[in-house]
Amino acid sequence: MRYVLLLLVVVSLTGCFKPMVYLQNKPHYPVDVFYENQRPDRPFDPLQDLELKGEVPLTRRQSANYRMLSRGNDVQQKELLLSRLTVQAKKIGADALVAVRYTYYTSTTDNGYVMTGLAVKYKKEY
Repeated sequence: MRYVLLLLVVVSLTGCFKPMVYLQNKPHYPVDVFYENQRPDRPFDPLQDLELKGEVPLTRRQSANYRMLSRGNDVQQKELLLSRLTVQAKKIGADALVAVRYTYYTSTTDNGYVMTGLAVKYKKEY
């Protein structure tokens, strides 16, 4: 009887709490972002092709005993790259970044990445 009462208390209390982690946390960038398979619904004029590329050393969790355990960058690194690219777009007066593409490669010692996009200015609507 005591266990049933305890179970009822636990079940009733768990319904009162909301999770602290928000599962749909979308980052806010200084310009609109559209990936390769997306297009803005507004007409635009192209300004400039932008590109970020570089290499970072593999982390300990990515390789062990001369074996590759995981490849590429994690989500936070990708968001940081996209943030840097959108800041570049904003500096040249863009309203959006379209055709954003991220590619990566992995060697025995490094992760390489290239992120590209076209900075665009929305046309004025009359």
